[in-house]
Amino acid sequence: MTTHVAAPPAAAVEGTAAERAGDLLSRLGRRARSIASIARPITWVLLAAALGLWLGGLILGWRELVIAAVVITAVLALCTLFLIGRTAYEVTLDLNRTRVVVGERAIGALTLANGGSRAILPSRVVLPVGAGRGVFDVGRLAAGDSVEELFAIPTQKRGILQVGPVAVLRGDPLGLFERFHRRDAPVDLFVHPRTVLFDGQSLGFLRDLEGLPATDLSPDDVSFHALREYHPGDDLRHVHWKSTARTGTVMVRQYEETRRSHFVIALSRQPADYREPEEFELAISAAGSLGLRALRDSQRVEVRVQGRALPAGSGKQFLDSLSGLQHSSPREGSIVELAGVVGADLALASVVVLVCGSRTSAEQLRVACSRLPFGARVLAVVAETGATPSLRRIGEADVVTVGALDQLAGALRKVLA
Repeated sequence: MTTHVAAPPAAAVEGTAAERAGDLLSRLGRRARSIASIARPITWVLLAAALGLWLGGLILGWRELVIAAVVITAVLALCTLFLIGRTAYEVTLDLNRTRVVVGERAIGALTLANGGSRAILPSRVVLPVGAGRGVFDVGRLAAGDSVEELFAIPTQKRGILQVGPVAVLRGDPLGLFERFHRRDAPVDLFVHPRTVLFDGQSLGFLRDLEGLPATDLSPDDVSFHALREYHPGDDLRHVHWKSTARTGTVMVRQYEETRRSHFVIALSRQPADYREPEEFELAISAAGSLGLRALRDSQRVEVRVQGRALPAGSGKQFLDSLSGLQHSSPREGSIVELAGVVGADLALASVVVLVCGSRTSAEQLRVACSRLPFGARVLAVVAETGATPSLRRIGEADVVTVGALDQLAGALRKVLA
């Protein structure tokens, strides 16, 4: 019996061949880019000059051009020899702290070890830090040896700095060729905003442990309001048996809903609300100080900015989120739209703090406060660098203006007086 095996379709064979050719070209392209990245811009200029001199010397028969071409070619060839060698360091990057406050220095250590059986020739190690970088010259490292380099990172601005990845750089003395080998994963350094501590409990806003009573009635809460007749579906646990026995009608308890200690911070990051970058930083520091105080008082804290909510489950998480905060785009709305989002999403907030800059008008604050949850205590903090602390009323809200972070605690004491 003869078995016939069907040949694959010609289209399938062509498709497979095309895919293989594409993969080959892709690998060749990556290898070419890797080789091209070794040469510095000046190297390409010298290569072009050498080629031109070779052609000119051979075509025109000028010995001087040929000699110049030989010299340049020899220099390029000698410089490539410096790329030869092992750079198999075992790299350890250690920061003593991954979270610092603006103005503090982050201290770190970079350890390079030779875990191989042969020596590693001298090289340079590049450590990127944010937009800058540090360069360390490492001498010849024998097998089994290690070297430690200490460094300090100044932090003049709030933000999240990426430290690393460490790159081992091999190159020539003339700087014509450079070869990088990345050796570790980057580490994030959080530069937190400055904050101040407050004395006292709960910022003085919530004096009732059970919360602030609202006008909404509820069948189940902690604030007793009145009795009413039983309706089908009511929870029998709330039947008031003494009144039922006295009146002959089943009576159930009715309660007032209460607003728990729900602390909300609405921080505007709209550039139009701030006169200068320092005001934005002051507003972030004020919001951070208020949020940390509320968290220490075991309140539930929610933080909203234009476009999103910031994590605030703990003080570290809250400050981390403030570290990376940037201005919003105009289409994400002003403080009025931000207040509208708070009013719609956090209707049971007990305290709402609006934080903005000096360019926010009184009318904007009035409209923003009108959109906040009904019955909530409202405080507005206006950051205006260099201003004298002041207190005013806009509608039902207390509005404090602070010109520096250390004025915040005194301004809040005036509100509570």
